[in-house]
This record gives sequence, C-alpha cells and structure tokens, in this order.
Amino acid sequence: MKLISGTAHPELAQKISDVIGQSLTRIEVKRFPDGEIFVKILENIRGHDVFIIQPTSPPGNDNLMELLILMDACRRASAKRIICVLPYYGYARQDRKDQPRVPITAKLVANLLTTAGASRVLTVDLHSQQIQGFFDIPVDHLYASPVVVSYLKSLALENLVVVSPDTGGTKLAYAYAQMLNADIAIVAKNRRTAEDVEVIDVVGNVEGCNAVLVDDMTTTAGTLCAAAEVLKQRGATSVMAAVSHCLLNEKGYKRLSASPITQLVTTDSVPPLVEEGEDVVRLGLAELLGDAILRIHNYQSVTSLFRIP
Repeated sequence: MKLISGTAHPELAQKISDVIGQSLTRIEVKRFPDGEIFVKILENIRGHDVFIIQPTSPPGNDNLMELLILMDACRRASAKRIICVLPYYGYARQDRKDQPRVPITAKLVANLLTTAGASRVLTVDLHSQQIQGFFDIPVDHLYASPVVVSYLKSLALENLVVVSPDTGGTKLAYAYAQMLNADIAIVAKNRRTAEDVEVIDVVGNVEGCNAVLVDDMTTTAGTLCAAAEVLKQRGATSVMAAVSHCLLNEKGYKRLSASPITQLVTTDSVPPLVEEGEDVVRLGLAELLGDAILRIHNYQSVTSLFRIP
C-alpha cells in the first residue's frame, strides 16, 4: 500500500498516515511559469494499492486537476489499484439539470476521475446520495455523523431539537434526531441568490429548546444564519450548527459571527479557508478515513464504520 498526499490538505493526510502507521509516499508537485501542474512520484509504486488523499476544496479547479494528474502518473507507473480519497467532493451541488442549458457537473467530475484511472472512490457526506450512481466504479460513501454525534452527545444538551435549514435536508436531520434521541424541526426557505435566502416558515416546535442546525456543507452561511434568526424568534433557547464540510469564506465567517449561532461544529475534511475563532470546532476524520483505507486495502467490509459510538 502507498499513501500519496496532494497539496490540498497535507495536514489531514499526515494525520491519516499516523493513524494507520504508513508513511506518505514522496512526490514532487510544482507549477510551470504558465501555471501548468507537474507531478513526479519519487518512489516505486508498481503493483501497489495507491490511495491519493485530495479533497477538491478551494481552489477547487486546481486541486481537481492536480488529482487527475496524480492519478495519471500512478496509472502510468503501473499501480495495481488507484483509490481516490476525497474527504470533500467538489461540484456536488451541480447534481441535476434544474434549469435549461445547464450542466450536471457532478457527473462530469465522476467521468473525469474514472477516465483518469480511479479504481474506486472513498468520500465523506456527498451533497446528494445519487451522486454514487454517477460512477461506474465502486464508491465507499462514509458519513461524518459518528464523529459529530459523539461530540454533540458529550455536550449533554437538554430539550434538544435537530433542525433542517431547508426541506432538502430533512432526511439528514431525521437521521441525526434518531441518533441523538431528539425532536425534529424543518425550516422552509426561498433562495434568492447563491448567498441570500429568505425564510418562509418553521415546521415543528422549537420554543424553549436547544436547537442544532444540521447540513452537509456551508460556504457563505446564508442558509444557516437565516434559519438561526427565525429559530430565535420562535423561542429557541440556543442555536448551534453542525455541518460536515466547512468552506467558510471571509464573508461567511463574519456573517456567522454576527448570527445567533453560538458554535459551528464541523470536520477537518477541508482546511480552514479563513482564520477561525473558538466558535468553530473542527473534529478529526483521520481515524475514520484511516480505518476505511485499511479495510479497502485488505478487502474488508466498511459497514461497521457507519455505527454510532
């Protein structure tokens, strides 16, 4: 087995390396003056299972292209299997044709990964489950919920209600509510632009409750903050948020800091894009991903990784 880290998130790759006791393979990544990416693998990988750890977080285009080039280098170096470890799968929100003359980019990315030589994909919390069907190769889809739920349980919050910030996240909110033995509520919204949303109504009782907003990702925090405002208006005692992938930009973090959300719980699937304060708690995925990598390498089941401690 060989572990290769791209330049997107070397800190997470090193943590995974420490967890499974496998050193990272030495590679060289550089850019030509015109911006083209060049990679060279500095160790023999012939006949090995090669796991390439590279979330396609911002800058997403550069990180995706680097991943594809790394895969091509591995394929041409006669790797036995090439497994893409994508803690965050970019372009996942473009998973359907909801307007005339628009692409389904999540499918395009799946095609690119397969064509470049991926044998299988290991990822965490896809934006929508059907993206697995975009691949003609095996996809191991892990969930951050075991890590996040364990942390939320440690807080011992009373009168807990799990809230979906939009109707599309109802299934995720219900799963969290089951694991936390909590009630559920749903915020109905209307998205005006990519950054601004309008809350229409709240389904469910949140008065006197500690509310936890759950979502798969956030970038500008518009949905979360709008939902938090209306939850406080409806009498929620406190509001916190739990998201799998935190890609907060500067505007998003300022919006979050000014909102009623007291704490944002997330994972280290992507590196922080801005300097964050104590109101953002990042939980580690290295143990979960490391265990999955070992199981894939040894042809073992990964089902047990879905269980909540």
